[in-house]
Amino acid sequence: MDSDYKNIPLSKAIMTGLFIGIIDTVICLVYNLVYRDFTGFPLSAFINVSTLIFAVNLLFPVIGLVYFWFIKAFRKGHLLFVIVFALLTVFFSWKAEGINRSPVHSFTIQFRGLLLGIVLILGASASLLLPFLYRSKKFAEQVL
Repeated sequence: MDSDYKNIPLSKAIMTGLFIGIIDTVICLVYNLVYRDFTGFPLSAFINVSTLIFAVNLLFPVIGLVYFWFIKAFRKGHLLFVIVFALLTVFFSWKAEGINRSPVHSFTIQFRGLLLGIVLILGASASLLLPFLYRSKKFAEQVL
């Protein structure tokens, strides 16, 4: 049964966001594992498997909705979305560098590195990959 849901812009934006969320979840989990193994960072109360799975997979369909709103509300919505989310990525990266996670300085530095990597992965996907895949006819045909 072939459905035309992929031709509806709202559905296409949400499904593209969901697809990117699943891919980013795997990338963030691998990054988390490799980073913790490389640095020996022991604290896992905030960034762990559960929070990455739930947060990323809930975040990206919402980002898809925001993308849909941008392309409907603004004439150059695609470009404006990229600019806004690139600026948000820069802002959250800057804020991640100022976080004080632990009284142990080395743990704070390691946490900043872990958080910064995840912010950059998610920010790049939101600002670059979502608009690219949304506009890709091949992606819509093959994946959606």
